[in-house]
Amino acid sequence: MSTTEPLASDSAMGGGKKLRPERTNATKQRLFEASMELIGERGAAGVTVDEIAAAAGVSKGTVYYNFGSKSDLIAQLLRHGVDIMLVRLQDVQGQSSDPLESMKNMVGQAMEFMDDYPSFARLWVSENWRTPGEWSAVFAELRAELLAVIGSAVARVAEGYTVDESIARGSLEAAIFGAIFVVGLDRQTYNPERTREQSVAAVMTIMHGYVIK
Repeated sequence: MSTTEPLASDSAMGGGKKLRPERTNATKQRLFEASMELIGERGAAGVTVDEIAAAAGVSKGTVYYNFGSKSDLIAQLLRHGVDIMLVRLQDVQGQSSDPLESMKNMVGQAMEFMDDYPSFARLWVSENWRTPGEWSAVFAELRAELLAVIGSAVARVAEGYTVDESIARGSLEAAIFGAIFVVGLDRQTYNPERTREQSVAAVMTIMHGYVIK
């Protein structure tokens, strides 16, 4: 694929613009990596489409043709990043017959994703709870998808172990979800000497507290 070849536009696929990109699109992956690096340096507001296009090796026209605006570009790149994370989480779901071990593997994959794309994690934390926010609807949709995967893992733990039924399942899922981002970013920003395994173990204390010994 030429670096200036347009992506398949969402409108061309019918139904107007959609948030789900083609996961195998190499151009979109380049845009994702380039934008995350630039956003990590200056924040979303401080980055221009021209800079993202140049860093990704595509023309500015290609970006506008496919996304229409910087806001639409960021929205679809958020989707692209979550798609990558979801694939990683789903890939390890069935690797262990022990649901707690399976959950541990998922948390480890989430931490590895944050190590690979630290600027995505920072963008998520900085913009996700901004109300009102430019991408509030996008974040709400993507958050629901991630929580659904975590929720299915929690449900398997509840099926395999005796658990504290007084704990609201939704609050537990949100606690795990938030802890992954907070603990992962804290390690990257303030405590790089901590290992990924230590961070995973810290998040897993939430699940161990849910299980009745």
